[in-house]
Amino acid sequence: MRDHEGVSQALLLENPHTEADPLLHAVGLDVERHPGALDEDDLIEALHGVRVLGIRSKTMVTSRVLEAHPQLEAIGAFCIGTNQIDLRAASRHGVAVFNAPFSNTRSVVELAIAEIIALMRRLTERDRALHFGVWEKSASGAHEVRGRTLGIIGYGNIGTQLSVVAEALGMRVLFFDTAERLALGNARRCRTMSEVLRNSDIVSLHVDGKTRNAGLFGAREFAQMQRGSIFLNLSRGFVVDTEALRDHIIDGHIAGAAVDVFPEEPNRNGDPFESELRGLPNVILTPHIGGSTQEAQESIAQFVGNKLATYVRTASTDMSVNLPRLVLDPSENTRYRLAYVHRNTPGVLALVNQSFAEHGANIEGQILGTAGEIGYMITDLGSQLPTEAVDALRGMDDTIRLRVLERRH
Repeated sequence: MRDHEGVSQALLLENPHTEADPLLHAVGLDVERHPGALDEDDLIEALHGVRVLGIRSKTMVTSRVLEAHPQLEAIGAFCIGTNQIDLRAASRHGVAVFNAPFSNTRSVVELAIAEIIALMRRLTERDRALHFGVWEKSASGAHEVRGRTLGIIGYGNIGTQLSVVAEALGMRVLFFDTAERLALGNARRCRTMSEVLRNSDIVSLHVDGKTRNAGLFGAREFAQMQRGSIFLNLSRGFVVDTEALRDHIIDGHIAGAAVDVFPEEPNRNGDPFESELRGLPNVILTPHIGGSTQEAQESIAQFVGNKLATYVRTASTDMSVNLPRLVLDPSENTRYRLAYVHRNTPGVLALVNQSFAEHGANIEGQILGTAGEIGYMITDLGSQLPTEAVDALRGMDDTIRLRVLERRH
């Protein structure tokens, strides 16, 4: 199917992998790229004429940005998280949002395992000493991971795969999650986070970016961990009180830490980085690279690029983060498809179908879904498209967005 708007623009920020570009080109989008993140004013300026926006974790898509550009149809987050996007505002403006919830899972897990081993063996300290010309061969403070207990806070896609890999290395696994999760292998679910902290040699955070997790881990939680234990945060920067982590490392309660995410992060490569954790012994600091492998970035680009292209071409919202997830296969007789985002109020479906019937349109297929205050409907027509019906739909009080796609046989 082809959108009546014809060729238009996609803007990709923060250098997502180029595998996304041909997918967007194939549905008639001209792709423009910008290497870094944009602040709110610059983003508003850059979005003129843009139908599809692609970002990673640094660009903030606010309500003000969305209000300024009603032509924007879809946003692709080329990463796991979507907390950088005002999802409620996106829904209110009928903008579909897609992300890549699974594509970089393995990359994050491999980094976590590498850091656990490095911290348990104090490899960074041994490496640093040799670079300064000092030979320090000692087993003091160095341990195998086999037989150790790994505590996982957040047992989602990453947490579960980390659990499996850790067990393969001979580790015991405890986990805590606020949602009901099936324990994999021999992992054991704990009733509270405190139970995990008290009984683990290593604690690794893998929670989502929802605001409820802000400040989840602070001085009280570090104090509950075993003395001499290891701490990792590869989830979200705002989850951890880094000053409290620094204090517990300095006093020896925490023997080592690996941190990949920070409360405040530079927007561009080469920008200065400041943190209370710099210069601490047996602490690994990485610049938010958990999912930054060539394999993960290529997979993310293919996944998100395909979702955006499919939405542009067919109006399918499969795997959308914010709109009802609808997929409708067109019949052989389908000539036009109408994708209708509206406020979820009683009687909308009846009014839409009444308008089609009054203007002689033949409905070949139809599907409707709702999510909170938002409804989404896909309607396929096997007849000519009555402009009067389209005008009537656009004029309805509950209409948020109406797209018309024509099928080309």
